[in-house]
Amino acid sequence: MSAIEHAHQPGESSAPHAGGSLNRLAFSATAHCLTGCAIGEVLGMVIGTAVGLANGATVAISVLLAFVFGYSLTSLPLLRSGLALSAVVPLALASDTISIAIMEIVDNTLMLLIPGAIDASLDELLFWGSLALSLLVAGAAAFPANRWLIARGRGHAVVHGRHGAGPAGA
Repeated sequence: MSAIEHAHQPGESSAPHAGGSLNRLAFSATAHCLTGCAIGEVLGMVIGTAVGLANGATVAISVLLAFVFGYSLTSLPLLRSGLALSAVVPLALASDTISIAIMEIVDNTLMLLIPGAIDASLDELLFWGSLALSLLVAGAAAFPANRWLIARGRGHAVVHGRHGAGPAGA
């Protein structure tokens, strides 16, 4: 029985899941979400910085790309498993929106609060160090939300239950 199946047996108390398997699953979901966020965030920050966009525009493009890449990393395996796009879109939105939103709020807030970080050039350690730190803190901030959602059969728990399900499982 998988961690998801075990974590969501009907009528079963959630108390046994306060430990290992739920934490591992939440960490995996957070790392998955953080990967998509990081790709979009780094790309957005690099584009905004390279072309000299204002801070607000740089943040906006970073947030947009973080959501695009975050949703894409969830959607592609589901589409490959045979699920229709009409089934995949609501799953991706339901599983990733809260996590990505938390990560983007934390990440971009830190980038704006660290003195000089968002204005640093691409060849400066301040830019890359601040971005790496802000993404790590953002992931840590999203972990409790992912854990809470998974413990209730929501968030990435729903998506993991669909992987490999194919059209019949939709």
